[in-house]
Amino acid sequence: MRSFEIPDHYRSGLIGRVKAHRKAQDPRKKDLSPTLLDLGPVRFVLARHFGFCYGVENAIEISYKALEENPGKRIFLLSQMIHNPAVNDDLVARGMRFVQDTEGNLLMDWDELTADDIVIIPAFGTTLETEARLKEKGIDPLRYNTTCPFVEKVWKRSDQLGDQRYTVIIHGKAVHEETRATFSHTVRKAPAVVLRDMAEAELLGRIILGEEPLETFERVFRDRASEGFDPARDFDRVGVVNQTTMLATETQAIADHFKQVMLRKHGEADLKAHFADTRDTLCYATNDNQDATNELLKAEADLALVVGGYNSSNTSHLVELLEQRFPTYFIKDEAEILSAETIRHFNYPAHKLETTKDWLPVARPLTVILTSGASCPDTLLDRVMLRVLDLVEGAKDPVAAVEELVG
Repeated sequence: MRSFEIPDHYRSGLIGRVKAHRKAQDPRKKDLSPTLLDLGPVRFVLARHFGFCYGVENAIEISYKALEENPGKRIFLLSQMIHNPAVNDDLVARGMRFVQDTEGNLLMDWDELTADDIVIIPAFGTTLETEARLKEKGIDPLRYNTTCPFVEKVWKRSDQLGDQRYTVIIHGKAVHEETRATFSHTVRKAPAVVLRDMAEAELLGRIILGEEPLETFERVFRDRASEGFDPARDFDRVGVVNQTTMLATETQAIADHFKQVMLRKHGEADLKAHFADTRDTLCYATNDNQDATNELLKAEADLALVVGGYNSSNTSHLVELLEQRFPTYFIKDEAEILSAETIRHFNYPAHKLETTKDWLPVARPLTVILTSGASCPDTLLDRVMLRVLDLVEGAKDPVAAVEELVG
């Protein structure tokens, strides 16, 4: 896999060295066991996979390249390039502006854009409608297009399903940029509907089997279905794709569920004519990070710190996994660790910041799981680790400990 040119201030001298060491030891990713970094009174358990993925590094490289190649020009980010405030804030500090927020609401007058402006498409991609509006302005939306190749892979698979007359069921969050983009690309060729989770998949399955009235579809799914969608007609042949940052295991479970629904409705002999196997749309980085996080669940630890942007879907799912077993705190950076007594963290389901007292156990040694989402720079994990070390007396020098670990 190719390497990218990203700014040095995103590269880590501590966590990054551990990651590089593990990659050199295990280039084929066969070993998902975490790494233990022992600093005496505090020990960090690091996931095998975390941090910047291929798509994020690609997006960062393109965005900073746009800055270098266009001195003096106005450069706009269509929306947040990735869901990490440190990266987006750095780009804004260098003169970039946002056209819209992550839900597609304009943050400026569209008419302010001119053909001389540069507009960068985010890693999540964008809708065909937005691309058309940019072209009308004389702006080439593909000149600096940072859409993740794995998102584009989902679009290509959706196109194939449409060509084969399948309806596309999209597992995702309907307001998320990536899901909106995937929906837009999909409906060119296929009927489509978006569902959020297994509960909605089960409800849709009952509608398909006639166990729920079609009125239920109108009430629950109409505003997430393509124009003219007819549930009595359009569920004859189905395939499932996903927003690539969803829980991969849930997407697969949803696909498996619809396979069983179509098996019940049409029988084994006709199954392939009514259900398309689409497991190849699952993102490798999402899979790797979630598999590595599942491995963390086998560790013995006092708590878990998950670092990432609070609007990061893939990060929220790591939190969801870890909080099954550990007190887990979702933080954007080291500034959220206010003291040994108090931490500020994000409650993703409630979409609000919370403050927790007595979060750091007093017993030693203290064992902390540390990981991050796919859009989080490793430097932020360095800073979080150093902030925890500030709160624990007698810890070893982390530079020396990393040097000893990697040899």
